[in-house]
Amino acid sequence: MRVEFDRDTCIGMFQCVAEWDRFEKNTSEGKADLEGSEEVEESVFVREVPEGEEFDATFAARVCPVDAITVYDDDGEQVVP
Repeated sequence: MRVEFDRDTCIGMFQCVAEWDRFEKNTSEGKADLEGSEEVEESVFVREVPEGEEFDATFAARVCPVDAITVYDDDGEQVVP
C-alpha cells in the first residue's frame, strides 16, 4: 500500500496529523509534511505504508477536507480518493 500526498492542495487543517503520525505539522508553511516521502513531481509526495499502519493511513486520507491524500493498494488500485 502506498500514499500519495498533494502538498499544494493541503490547506493546513492538520486532521491527517491527528490520524497518522507519519504526517507532521509544518506551521511555518501552513501545510502538513509526509515523513519519509519522496517528491515524485512538484509538490506531490509518495511513500509506502509500513505494515500495520494501513488503517491509520487510510483514515488520514478519509479525514482530509480537501482530498489531498490518496491511498493505493499493492495492485495500484485507488483505495481512498
